[in-house]
Amino acid sequence: MKRRLVAAVLALGLAAGLAACSSPNDDLAGQYRDGDNKGFISGDGTTTEIPEAERGAPIAFSGTAVDGSTISSADYAGKPLVLNFWYAQCGPCRAEAPLLEEVYTDTQEVGAEFLGVNIYDGPEQASAFERNYGISYPSLLMQGDSELKLALAASASVQAAPTTLVLDTEGRVAARIVGQLRDAGILRTLVEDAAKAGAGAGSS
Repeated sequence: MKRRLVAAVLALGLAAGLAACSSPNDDLAGQYRDGDNKGFISGDGTTTEIPEAERGAPIAFSGTAVDGSTISSADYAGKPLVLNFWYAQCGPCRAEAPLLEEVYTDTQEVGAEFLGVNIYDGPEQASAFERNYGISYPSLLMQGDSELKLALAASASVQAAPTTLVLDTEGRVAARIVGQLRDAGILRTLVEDAAKAGAGAGSS
């Protein structure tokens, strides 16, 4: 009897969690901030900066965007680029979305670009997320794209979200944030540093 009761309680909890994830207007971001961290794979927001001499080869990639267009690394040549790995039902992805859009807007003057990489969703779900959270930069769809997964797997876990990479003007990973971005200023500084380094290299 006790075993059946525990199973019933667990089933009810799972059903409640699934119901919460099913609506585009739910408050998963709020749940995450309150400590409810089920339903996603994520780090703790650790930021790692990579010295220029230790950066690997440039990342080369190409994929299909949410709107059906093709986007490649060549489109961002010579510009600092932020790659953000996300999916629609990821609580911390929702929580950090406004900060990412804020930094994207703030760093336009230094030539920075942002590109999302949606790791699970199809175009309809990804597009709904972008509308709901006011995301104005594009995203690639990784699900089912083995070549895109292979191109990015060496730089970020393609099964973990959110993860944010800052690429320098040569397309190399200059910084990595594993987990939710909690402070827009951190990412803004990383992007501006990447842009300054590129400007310095170009003037030498």
